[in-house]
Amino acid sequence: MRRYQVLSSVDYVYKELRRMIMNKEFKPGQRLPELSLAEQLNVSRTPVREALRRLASEGLVVIIPNEGARLANPSRKEIEDTFEIRAHLECLAIEKAVPNIRPLQICMLEEEIEKEENIFPEKDLEKYLEVNNAFHKIIAEASGNIVLYELIDNILSRSFVYLVLFGSFFDLEDNPSLDEHREIVKALKERDAKKAVELMRSHVLSSCRFAQDLN
Repeated sequence: MRRYQVLSSVDYVYKELRRMIMNKEFKPGQRLPELSLAEQLNVSRTPVREALRRLASEGLVVIIPNEGARLANPSRKEIEDTFEIRAHLECLAIEKAVPNIRPLQICMLEEEIEKEENIFPEKDLEKYLEVNNAFHKIIAEASGNIVLYELIDNILSRSFVYLVLFGSFFDLEDNPSLDEHREIVKALKERDAKKAVELMRSHVLSSCRFAQDLN
């Protein structure tokens, strides 16, 4: 029973801190003292510590030895490096996916695009990023390479952190990635590997430029 309660507390603190970060209640680079967060959330320091570690694994928080936790504050160079690696990984994934992707996975991609179109007007960043993540992970899965999938899963989390930390994505009138996603799915349907790779590279690098503009 005690272990169940501890896990529940960690989940509660994790969700609350993640919500606060999404709502920009903390500034990039701001210290996140365990004691004050524990008092604010009416819990002990242990679940706060575990929740911060979980957030650190997602790239939202940085834990510095002997200093504690801070909200991430990546430099423009870090953003550029992250998207450079993401472009290479996702281009490799879609190249491998073209001959292997199944009709069911194409349908799943189209469903994610529909969700993306409906979620954008709601201005719910967390839901939007979940859908966007799902779209890219379906393609990574279709590559048939589990190691590549895991690497892309990790790099997606890192790159989407920048949309959370900087600026307001929903200040835009239209979703900039929607048409790009549609073109990517069209290339996959046509089994056009060259076009699919070019579209994916352009899409990821466009996201990089957008993230840098927010920084």
